[in-house]
Amino acid sequence: MQALYAQLLVGLINGSFYALLSLGLAVIFGMLNIINFAHGALYMMGAFVAYFLLNLAGINYWLALLIAPIVVGIFGMILERTMLQWLTGLDHLYGLLLTFGIALVVQGVFQNYFGSSGMPYAIPDELKGGMNLGFMFLPVYRGWVVIFSLVVCLATWFLIEKTRLGAYLRAATENPTLVRAFGINVPRMITLTYGLGVGLAALAGVLSAPINQVRPLMGADLIIVVFAVVVIGGMGSIMGSIITGFALGVIEGLTKYFYPEASNTVVFVLMVLVLLVKPTGLTGRAA
Repeated sequence: MQALYAQLLVGLINGSFYALLSLGLAVIFGMLNIINFAHGALYMMGAFVAYFLLNLAGINYWLALLIAPIVVGIFGMILERTMLQWLTGLDHLYGLLLTFGIALVVQGVFQNYFGSSGMPYAIPDELKGGMNLGFMFLPVYRGWVVIFSLVVCLATWFLIEKTRLGAYLRAATENPTLVRAFGINVPRMITLTYGLGVGLAALAGVLSAPINQVRPLMGADLIIVVFAVVVIGGMGSIMGSIITGFALGVIEGLTKYFYPEASNTVVFVLMVLVLLVKPTGLTGRAA
């Protein structure tokens, strides 16, 4: 039973990263209609920014949680202004190819300077150790990752679905001409939305750094699974991405316990089954 609980914990942690990353992808696709294949590279950049802040400037983990998403978000907004904005109205394939190329360039630059091996990032002192729950030993940091990720995901959903700013964002994607008539700067809103999406990826990277180490290819290992999560939940569906991310992390953990050979493919098998039954995903809507 302890092995089962341990795999469930690992599944929840992976689900936290899946949820944050797929949430950022869903925000970008739902608001901007861009399939952002650079998401994994920006997730990796978030971990590296935290690593640089600690080792070059002495800035601790807690401030890195705030600074790294802002830095990567600004980088993402520069990408949107200089490259992605020209893809408006074009087929999704152009955005996918461009962001895939950006991901290769970013990963190649980091791999050239830092190699492929991982670099350690220390767990903050406040989150070291663990708690004995009776049926299992829970590392404090891993529990923090799950809770914090859930809070961030729900706060993002509330911002987009329940606030006036979120209503402006959704309206700007549906009818930008009408929104401009109300004096709202639509291009600026689109740029900020892309920055928010990649900022969520960077936040996941900071959370992941003490667990998975900081590696140039850490995003490449996750991005395909995260895209599968987004497709299962429904492209552009905020709540669908959150629920599916956590759920698939747990399912993956259970699969590792009961049938380890299928743990790397179970997400894709589920994706095929869902698309056969509901092509728009679990919570997606037809165009």
